[in-house]
Amino acid sequence: MKALVVGGGPTGLTLAIDLARRGVRVRIVDKAAGFFEGSRGDGIQPRTLEVFDDLGVLDAVLDAGAPSAAIRVHLDGRPAGERRMVEPREPTPDVPHPNPWVLGQSQLEGILRARLSEFGVRVELGAELVGLAQDSDGVTARLSTDEVHRVDYLVGADGGASFVRKAIGVAFPGTTDESFRVVVGDVAAPGLDPEVGHWFAAADDPMSGIIMTPLPGTGMFQLATPLGEGDDASLETMQAALDRFSSGVRLTGHGWSTVWRPNVRLAERYRVGRVFLAGDAAHVHPPTGGQGMNTGVQDAYNLGWKLAGQTALDSYETERRAVAAHVLGVSTDLLQRYAEGREDAHRRGEESFGLNITYRATDAVGGVITGDRAPDAPVLSPAGKRIRLFDLFRGPHFTRLNFGGHASVPDDREHTHTVLRPGEQPRDGRDGDEHCVVDAEGHAYSAYAASPGDSFLVRPDGYLA
Repeated sequence: MKALVVGGGPTGLTLAIDLARRGVRVRIVDKAAGFFEGSRGDGIQPRTLEVFDDLGVLDAVLDAGAPSAAIRVHLDGRPAGERRMVEPREPTPDVPHPNPWVLGQSQLEGILRARLSEFGVRVELGAELVGLAQDSDGVTARLSTDEVHRVDYLVGADGGASFVRKAIGVAFPGTTDESFRVVVGDVAAPGLDPEVGHWFAAADDPMSGIIMTPLPGTGMFQLATPLGEGDDASLETMQAALDRFSSGVRLTGHGWSTVWRPNVRLAERYRVGRVFLAGDAAHVHPPTGGQGMNTGVQDAYNLGWKLAGQTALDSYETERRAVAAHVLGVSTDLLQRYAEGREDAHRRGEESFGLNITYRATDAVGGVITGDRAPDAPVLSPAGKRIRLFDLFRGPHFTRLNFGGHASVPDDREHTHTVLRPGEQPRDGRDGDEHCVVDAEGHAYSAYAASPGDSFLVRPDGYLA
């Protein structure tokens, strides 16, 4: 099977990695002449960390990034305490990565490109998609390099101005508010403590001001502040804004920057025939809540196994479009709080973590069911080594968990494991115990609300089938 991914950002890279590890012949192209350099989407949510664990890049992401920093508040140039956007949480047996992680987008993309190269695939720069046509057997793509490429499937991960979306005639309804503009940019400020964030504002209007959050590994901050009429994204504009609220803080360097306007859009369809949309090509979010990049990565993770197996393809739109609609609501609500100057505008709750995303077809409660995220838990391997259920799930396969009962006969898609309590023996007639794990602490049984004899099939993307 051949696939073409258009767009070399986090969404396209995630999809290309997932397809490549499944043996799909995948190409990934991007019209840019060089790789993006800047922070842009720098917040990685807990569910995305779980995705990166499965894709084999989590350690690199954790090594390069840092937890969300405390924000040191300065009012009228004087210290006024510290706050946090997110209160740190302790890991639990079923949620090993409970806190958001900060890493500039260009750094993340570098890690993903390095992982993709391990499969012999590289992003092809300067290769713009300029035409496509499809029939019942495949898609013909025409590139700016005068190459015509024939593939079984094509995925547009080419951003909010997606050529792919326009080429397949998918509407992109939503709103853009030109009256509210924010400059976001990467700056150096040697006079500020780089281990914490900084909030500068007037004492009589503490919720309107400038926020600067540290970018791990760069010595820079991401700065964001509302713009006045006619202002641009230059260093001079950012320095002038800072001068209104601070005394003597100087910006000495300037990297990526942009002027952002509230732009909220959701594609009417995620699929037309053999062409799919993912990431910003399918949904555009306010930056509040740090959802856009994360939602795109999770789009790709949902689509990869379906595309590679050419199975359940219609469920991609059904599952992911509903998630995007919900996330747009969350991030838009946070933006409204910010625009109103509410004190809770910079607080993040668990609704932004991605751990409560579900593809349930029912609202039934009382334990995990089809469509839920499969919980993690510590268990013991046959050799007595402490491992996690996520270790069993990692990889492109389905995983079946049989709790203390007879193991069903696996098909060629599944890795089957029997979960035993201490002292229990497998009851499936097999001689060996290489496919048994021991729930020594009882967390696996608890997380799944399982009884002996219960069986759960986990999809390759970590959701229950």
